[in-house]
Amino acid sequence: MPVDQTRPIRLAVLLSGGGTTLLNLHEKINAGELNAEISLVIASRECKGVGRSEALGYTPIIARRKQFASDEEYSDHLFSQCEQAHVDLVVLAGFLSRLVVAQNYIQRVMNIHPSLIPAFCGQGMYGHHVHEAVIARGCKVSGCTVHFCDNEYDHGPIVIQQSVDVLDNDNSETLAARVFDAECEVYPRAIQFFAEGRLSIKGRRVKIDS
Repeated sequence: MPVDQTRPIRLAVLLSGGGTTLLNLHEKINAGELNAEISLVIASRECKGVGRSEALGYTPIIARRKQFASDEEYSDHLFSQCEQAHVDLVVLAGFLSRLVVAQNYIQRVMNIHPSLIPAFCGQGMYGHHVHEAVIARGCKVSGCTVHFCDNEYDHGPIVIQQSVDVLDNDNSETLAARVFDAECEVYPRAIQFFAEGRLSIKGRRVKIDS
């Protein structure tokens, strides 16, 4: 997909929790591993991620779903903020409100999910719920998936997946920590592929061009 490679891409980071993914992206950018800048931070509620983003020098916008009549109206508001900030790619970082993707942001919204989609995904499957379900099922592997968003939960074209072993003595916290370590590597990598214009989509398949 065409990307202006004469400058870093502009990211909007949408969050609802601790802001650890935002912190990871910030660190990768500062280390020169990700050719991007974080132009906008939006939180769906007061959360630890708001304070963390402020400590990093960002000015987060808090936009609560209950302030809007519908998911569509809420999403329109968020994407209008992205337009004003000239955002190239919207990055969901533990964002828990439903987002209806605007027409001009199709294939420009990424999410990371803490399982190997299509396993353990969909509405209600987020955070510790995923890891508890993986352990309860007796899975030997889990992992994470970076995908483009469409208007179904955890459904859009997959960019990258990374597996991790599920250990016999794992609980949801220890598994979550190991999956998050994988997320910290593959999410910036997927965003960098986007920044380099290396992602092409045909149907449900994403090709990473060399």
